[in-house]
Amino acid sequence: PLGSLDTPFNPVSLALGAEATFVARTLDSDRKHLQSVLRAAAQHRGTALVQIYQNCNIFNDGAFELLKDPGTRDDWTIRLEHGQPIRFGRDGVKAVVRDPATGSLAIAEDVPADDPRVIVHDAHADDPSYAFALSRLSGSDLHYTPMGVFRSVSRPTYDDLLNEQVDQARAAKDPDLAGLIGGADTWTVY
Repeated sequence: PLGSLDTPFNPVSLALGAEATFVARTLDSDRKHLQSVLRAAAQHRGTALVQIYQNCNIFNDGAFELLKDPGTRDDWTIRLEHGQPIRFGRDGVKAVVRDPATGSLAIAEDVPADDPRVIVHDAHADDPSYAFALSRLSGSDLHYTPMGVFRSVSRPTYDDLLNEQVDQARAAKDPDLAGLIGGADTWTVY
C-alpha cells in the first residue's frame, strides 16, 4: 500500500550499459516529439528501446506534471537534438556542460551563449559512455530530464552476422563431411 521500497532502475541507462544501438525517451503528451522518436526507432535497423513517460491515473497520477506543465517543463526538460548544443530553460540559460575538473557532465545555469563548455549532442557517438552520462543526469524527482534520442548508431544486426556466417560456410570449397564425421578423433561409447 505504501509503494515499493526498492530503488527503481533506469531503463535508458540499462540499455546503454548493454550497448544498445538505439535508445530514446519521450513523453506521451508531447505528440510531435513522440511521433518523431517512434519514427526514428522504427527506421533504425536493429533493436530500439524507447522509454515513454506515460501518466497512469491509478498508480502514478500526476507523476510527470513537472515535465508537462507549461510553467515548469522548459526549466526541467532537456531536449536532445543531434548536432545541437544542449541548452534548456525558459530563456535557454541552462546547459549541459563538461566539468573541466572531473570531465563529467553537469548542469550549469546562467551559461553565456558562447561558453565552450556547452556540450553539442552527438547521438551517433560509437562509445556509449557519453549517452550513459546523459541518462544519469535525472533522478527519480524528474528534475533535469533528458528527452530525445540518446544514441543511434549503425552496427550489423545479429541476423546479418548469422546470414554472413552461413554464406561463408556454404562457400567453403570441398566441405569434407565424411572426414568430419569419421575423423581421426572418434569416441567409442560403451
